[in-house]
Amino acid sequence: MLLQCQRENVTETDIGDGELIIDSLSVERNHVLLRVSVVGGPSERRLPPRALQEGETPYPWPMFSCYPLPQYYTLDPPKIHHDSQDSEISAFLAAFKDTKLEEGWMEICRRQYCKVLTTNPNILSGKVLADLLEMAAAHQSNSATECFFSPAQYKAEERSVRSVMLSSVEQLGIDTCVRYGSYLKILKEDAVQDLTLLMKHVKLFLSSQRAQTTSELTILQVGYPGHDWLLSTVFLIMAGDVDKSLHLLLNLSSLLASAFIWPARIHASIHVPVDVAESGIPPVYWCTAHYVEMLLKAEVPLVHSAFRMSGFTPSQMCLQWLSQCFWNYLDWTEICHYISTCVVMGPDYQVYMCVAIFKHLQPDILQRTQSQELPVFLKVR
Repeated sequence: MLLQCQRENVTETDIGDGELIIDSLSVERNHVLLRVSVVGGPSERRLPPRALQEGETPYPWPMFSCYPLPQYYTLDPPKIHHDSQDSEISAFLAAFKDTKLEEGWMEICRRQYCKVLTTNPNILSGKVLADLLEMAAAHQSNSATECFFSPAQYKAEERSVRSVMLSSVEQLGIDTCVRYGSYLKILKEDAVQDLTLLMKHVKLFLSSQRAQTTSELTILQVGYPGHDWLLSTVFLIMAGDVDKSLHLLLNLSSLLASAFIWPARIHASIHVPVDVAESGIPPVYWCTAHYVEMLLKAEVPLVHSAFRMSGFTPSQMCLQWLSQCFWNYLDWTEICHYISTCVVMGPDYQVYMCVAIFKHLQPDILQRTQSQELPVFLKVR
């Protein structure tokens, strides 16, 4: 509908097509269309401003009124190290890949991970990242001290899987994920079927762990109401391999981290008290966001005060960031580091990451608070 409005917003001429009228409405439409069409973080896409400028050329950016998208708005994809066998973390993982992991392996892994993340974080991508997540999740799910929920028992017949219905929101999410994966040169355009199959498997698995509630809340009647962005992220990390993605997700489901980084997994789950499940409020809100606000008050008091003055809460922003795994807020490599840090180091690092982002944004937050634009700035940044 917005594209149709853009196409119709032209001057009337007797010969040929008219010129596109550039006004405040068409500029805002252009911004919205590009935000929903171009996926990526700040280094992966270029977004036009939402207002006209003063001068002879009030709007020098290309208008988007039909596909394909103007190339101007898509930046070069990040370089993904698909095969970094010469790195220290690769050598560490290779040394243990075919052996039974000992009880102290996770501590050694954490030390190696911290070392790499502080010296050469770009190595943590591609196959190295996939191997790290696979081994870390498998080890923790088989460890009595690291495993929090009961290990996943899942076996499904092909007929049962194919009968699972996906919502229109999930279908849109699949298209968005494949489009982003194609841009990152991780997926091929025919990956839609593979991602659909993975989503059906996971949806079937999670439905067996839903609590039976008497609540009349709409979001509790039809499963998780949104798209499963953690699943999509794992699918990209595993380069579109359905079996590896499913295996990793099943192992993740037994870890405490899954309750926080995977909203669809803990939604109305049997693993939380019934009254909590019936409320429809995720742990990210009543746990992670609560601790973020506590730490902000102590560590970044100016940002905490700015939120109070704006009538907006850090919790609202955290819920949006974490529900969509920082898609469209961080670059792909940073999203990978967020997932791997929470899986390897523990779910409390989710809190630290949110606080670090707020601290990084402190100058902008203070400036936007003065101009009364803080909510809009944070949500559409």
